[in-house]
Amino acid sequence: MADEQKFEGFKQQQLADNEAKYGKEIRNAYGAETIQKANNQFENLTEKQYTDMQATADMILTNLKEAVKTSNPASEAAQEIAKLHKYWLSFTWPAYSKAAHRGLAEMYIADQRFTKYYDEPAGEGAAQFLRDAIHIFAAE
Repeated sequence: MADEQKFEGFKQQQLADNEAKYGKEIRNAYGAETIQKANNQFENLTEKQYTDMQATADMILTNLKEAVKTSNPASEAAQEIAKLHKYWLSFTWPAYSKAAHRGLAEMYIADQRFTKYYDEPAGEGAAQFLRDAIHIFAAE
């Protein structure tokens, strides 16, 4: 099997796993059309884009760990993380809006799964800090 075929299979497995875990929940929250567009965008990622997306996610966590220590979500470092987060979203979001970005950030503190995703590697309070930084970055 060629590397490209393996990568395509990998993406399909990622989508299937996500569907099994969160499909009903995310369709209820965002609508079937929005989820299909996001899935299509993910399916169309090249291997380089996927690698860049993963590297961006890692950079967010690494930088967040340091920025949280400042306790200032309006700091230049925190706002750079929010900007990086917006870039990370561009890999799977078909369109960006400040309101949707703020809404996603709210989930980071409302849903323990998201809170854990950020707090475990970046320190307790990291999800709240990221939420606050995004709200400043994506203010109306």
